[in-house]
Amino acid sequence: MLETQTMKTAPALPGLRYYLPPVTAPDAEPTRADVVVYGATSGGVTTAVRAAQEGMSVLLLAFDDHVGGMSAAGLGTTDVGRPETVGGMARHFYAQVAAAYHAPDPHWGVEAHVAEEIFTRWLSDAGVRVRHRQHLTGVTMTDGRITELRTDDGNRYRATVYVDASYEGDLMAAAGVTYTVGRESRDSYGEPLAGVQYSDNHQFTLDVDPWRESGRPESGLLPGISADPYEAIGTGDHRVQAYNFRLHVTTSARRLPFPEPEGYDPDRYELLRRYVEAGGYELFGRTTEVRPGVFDMNNHGAVSSDHIGANYDWPEADYARREEIFQDHVRYQAGLLHFMATDARLPAAVREDTRRYGLAPAEFTGTAHWPHQLYVREARRMVSSYVITQHDAAGRIAAADPVALASYVMDSHNTKRVLVDGRPRNEGNVQHPVTVPFGVPYLSIVPGPGECANLLVTWALSASHVAFSSARMEPVFMMIGEAAGCAAAQAIESRVSIPEVDYETLRKALLRGGSLLTWPPSA
Repeated sequence: MLETQTMKTAPALPGLRYYLPPVTAPDAEPTRADVVVYGATSGGVTTAVRAAQEGMSVLLLAFDDHVGGMSAAGLGTTDVGRPETVGGMARHFYAQVAAAYHAPDPHWGVEAHVAEEIFTRWLSDAGVRVRHRQHLTGVTMTDGRITELRTDDGNRYRATVYVDASYEGDLMAAAGVTYTVGRESRDSYGEPLAGVQYSDNHQFTLDVDPWRESGRPESGLLPGISADPYEAIGTGDHRVQAYNFRLHVTTSARRLPFPEPEGYDPDRYELLRRYVEAGGYELFGRTTEVRPGVFDMNNHGAVSSDHIGANYDWPEADYARREEIFQDHVRYQAGLLHFMATDARLPAAVREDTRRYGLAPAEFTGTAHWPHQLYVREARRMVSSYVITQHDAAGRIAAADPVALASYVMDSHNTKRVLVDGRPRNEGNVQHPVTVPFGVPYLSIVPGPGECANLLVTWALSASHVAFSSARMEPVFMMIGEAAGCAAAQAIESRVSIPEVDYETLRKALLRGGSLLTWPPSA
């Protein structure tokens, strides 16, 4: 049934889908392990490997055919913050990246295939069993614990401890754990950066007429502009920061032209065309070299690869709806690049500059050289007994039980585009420095009292939108994942619940593995 529903949405590029139907028959009996990790993201890999290194039997359930999440799906320019805060397995990962490139250690730029090769080797060396195309359909709860996880191919997984390492927090939600989606108001936690924010970053710097027929409001707004009313700064809402794909592009003579996606509509980019006409060309402003001639292309400027306002349903959508959103993001971003490279209404210099780049031919060969993973920057966030807030990130609160350090700027992408005083204005961008690295508490990855005693949540952790915008970076995710793997093993060995894990024992185990838990690092 799921396969039928998702296949109703045609792929925007050949072979590129969010949902891949199962290809193997289910096991006759439930599959058992000490630890089951749902989500083969970078943090899912570190959880699985560390738990296996601690002597646990581990199953890692991957949603698609890959492992490594965004670190192995185009996010090649690592959002590292202060490099000296990265420890443990995350630090080891970037050392292995350096070795792969014969570069100085550490090396923060990495191509997707290099990252996936490292993660795959880690899993194999640790003896972690990996199952691909495993899509959660539900769980069985008994006395406040998950006793079985079910996937849509009919498989059943039973473990002592479960870890949700998905970007969406799907397992957490299925287990009935309290969570939120969207942005808190300023009043929720007393955070100055909370809620609606009109920033000058990634913003329109030139006036553009917003109407389909210039000067005629009755003609309606251009595509990409919301009719939502202006909201006061600090207002909370349901909106989620924008997603995009992190492309690997190249200037090599072997570059592949930006493809025309199925359903391409050049009128979708009229706002961009008018902005370029006004002098606002900035498409490649965040295109960063990860190795000579290969670049990670990120969003930059007023109108770019972020599909602003198109992802609000994603966090809680079913797989069929996510497929629709996924394909719409492919169609939007591929169409934007094709438009900039080919549309005769654009200045020749703009088209020529766009055509200097193309898709990297050696990357993502099974999906039309386009990343298989949508950059889900934020979705659900757990609400547990400890919520990380801007006060943690600003150094006003020090975690009593840190399991990792975060140091990157508080970085939220825009969430909507509306009219302000009759002109388009992006809303939601936050880029605020973290002056002192802050600890991610153990309690922030543990569900609240009485909710689920054998679950850890490593990506969709308990944090406000503002604090999450710093803690969401991939090196931090890997470090949190390692801590979860260690905590899972400790809970099993000590025969205690996840909330009952002794922090002092966990802290010592993490420090032995090279983790950094306080700033400055303790002796």
